[in-house]
Amino acid sequence: MAYVVGVTLFVVGLCLSLALHEAGHLLSARAFGMRVRRFFVGRGPTVFSFRRGDTEYGLKALPIGGFCEIAGMTTLDDLTPDERPRAMWRYPAWKRTAVMAAGPVTHVLLAMVILYGMAVSTGLPNLNPVAEPVVAATTCPAATCPAADAGVLPGDRITAVGGTATPLWADVLTAVQASTGPTPVTVERGGRTLTLTVDVARVTRDGTEAGVIGATAQAPPAYLTYGPADAAGATVAFTGDLFGRTFAQLAAFPQRLPAVVAAIGGAERGADTPISMVGASRLGGEAVERGLWAVFLLLLASLNLFMAVFNLLPLLPLDGGHVMVIWFERARDALRRLQGLPAAGPIDFTRLYPVTMALVLIGGAVMLLTITADVVNPIRLS
Repeated sequence: MAYVVGVTLFVVGLCLSLALHEAGHLLSARAFGMRVRRFFVGRGPTVFSFRRGDTEYGLKALPIGGFCEIAGMTTLDDLTPDERPRAMWRYPAWKRTAVMAAGPVTHVLLAMVILYGMAVSTGLPNLNPVAEPVVAATTCPAATCPAADAGVLPGDRITAVGGTATPLWADVLTAVQASTGPTPVTVERGGRTLTLTVDVARVTRDGTEAGVIGATAQAPPAYLTYGPADAAGATVAFTGDLFGRTFAQLAAFPQRLPAVVAAIGGAERGADTPISMVGASRLGGEAVERGLWAVFLLLLASLNLFMAVFNLLPLLPLDGGHVMVIWFERARDALRRLQGLPAAGPIDFTRLYPVTMALVLIGGAVMLLTITADVVNPIRLS
């Protein structure tokens, strides 16, 4: 039951994300005075609709994203006489770019809201899991128990060994391995600083002799929580890291497709193979089933950043493809002005139609592959 709830919640979150993407186009287009004909949440048959001003708003039966219809988005659009003055293609390039970019930007803002909520509640994943010099346990590496015999306790922070500062656990290991016999070890415990004398034992491992005291490090936290103010900076930093990972995943996407095909045939599915919305929803369901709400939220934030980057790719019919056309027109007209020629006007989209359809077919085929793999051989949480 928890799994079904998790999948349902993830699908709802995904649909809301896609609807907010379209709302970004709507609000920016209206702010610039463009004519927005329709804004609907969902797809398929209309459940209900109403009109406010020039725009029809409504809800469709299938909860799959939505759409925002802006008059004059391309030259293929038939315009009524009252729409022509407010057709999108008549507006300056920067305004059209802002409208097309508003959708992906909405995904980024939504991801940052989710991550900020995590930062002040469940915590953000620790991007630098470096072990601090805090003792987790004391053991006996040889006939004696050097750390325990000297009074070192779990929870002590070792700040120096033999007079050498140890800001990290790696520094503790280096200093201890170079020591022998009675050695002063400085620890912090409950706000006090103590200096204990530890009789460092020498042991031989793999033919190499080194000093040991019989203490293990406390594992670094997997998640870090922040106060309301510090969470803002942590959210920005974490978002930047996720952006880098997203770009890397997109760059590696083509070379990972053969692994998806092999997974459909029964081969072991690697965790780094591309997944569809179906696969992401299944992972969200597993996260809720195990009570891993931080993982659920991180999946949703990561998916929003992926959709932001993907939609900005300079390929039609994506938002980035429209932005590419806008600035191609701008560059072309700038060259024409240098030649003493008038502006050439908007690009004829009928010439781009074959390329657009080819990209749509390729994208549909890739989507079908990933969905099939996520159904017959899904990636699971480890």
